[in-house]
Amino acid sequence: HSANTVPTWFLETLGVWVSSLNGCSYCVEHHYAGLTRLVADQTRCLLLRQAMENRDVNSAPLDDKQKSAMRYAEVLTLTPSTVTETFIQHMREAGWEDGEILEINQICAYFSYANRTVLGLGCSTDGDVLGLSPADTEDETDWHHS
Repeated sequence: HSANTVPTWFLETLGVWVSSLNGCSYCVEHHYAGLTRLVADQTRCLLLRQAMENRDVNSAPLDDKQKSAMRYAEVLTLTPSTVTETFIQHMREAGWEDGEILEINQICAYFSYANRTVLGLGCSTDGDVLGLSPADTEDETDWHHS
């Protein structure tokens, strides 16, 4: 959404993380390619991907605030019924505003939905052009798929 305040690259990171947790290689590959383009730092992206594949948020090249969001995303994705006010409070203490927590929640919920749609239809990346989301544009607010 154009009113989001969480940086696009980090929302993409969360999308790749959620997709990885859900075992949705289709979304991982598409959105990792987009993330790589947004971050423009191959080494950092490889370290991010390695941390995600190893399920090791602590080793990710992210600050503590971002790592708190990654942990929240993991719990929300794998065991949503265990999310309590304590998780939200930890995110606030890490520096997230309530509106940003909502953005993070919505991106995680959206990717879980999209992962289940893709997995349920048996989609594959065969013949696809990877990295079209978010759009290949200089406008970070343009989230349209090409």
